[in-house]
Amino acid sequence: MTTGVALYVVLVVATGLERLAELVVSARHARRSFARGGVESGRGHFPAMVALHTGLLVACVAEVVLADRPFLPWLGWPMLALVLASQGLRWWCIATLGERWNTRVIVVPGLPLVRRGPYRWLAHPNYVAVVVEGIALPLVHTAWVTAVAFTVLNAWLLLGFRIPAEERALRAAGAP
Repeated sequence: MTTGVALYVVLVVATGLERLAELVVSARHARRSFARGGVESGRGHFPAMVALHTGLLVACVAEVVLADRPFLPWLGWPMLALVLASQGLRWWCIATLGERWNTRVIVVPGLPLVRRGPYRWLAHPNYVAVVVEGIALPLVHTAWVTAVAFTVLNAWLLLGFRIPAEERALRAAGAP
């Protein structure tokens, strides 16, 4: 394994560790939301989302190693910048939503929508981060098959299931 591939594996592992940190934060927020009367919706699509996001990390490394993908500086460095920017946006969303942020769809009835931070401009900025990262992380090391496959499957899950589930849950909870 070359140094470049090893560094890419470190980046993907660091991304996986970041996801584990998100799960810890999410579990704490879920407990607090349920204690405040939170209602969970859209559980059916959640296992597919977990599998897809786990698959992204595995596929990034597998494609780079098995297909001997090169690091192309003109592509890799800008994609790394996008990966880091997407992480910044993701944690900005988490900080803005505070205890309302979760990897699941849990809504506490009666709470108004958050309209500060990135939510001033976008209804679902966390998914912008997910989309950018899903394209950029594989392309840091030219894993273009993974980037395309994740993007298509993620769009299907987000647009077909996740965002509609969130919108329905917010409406049912009385959020405008």
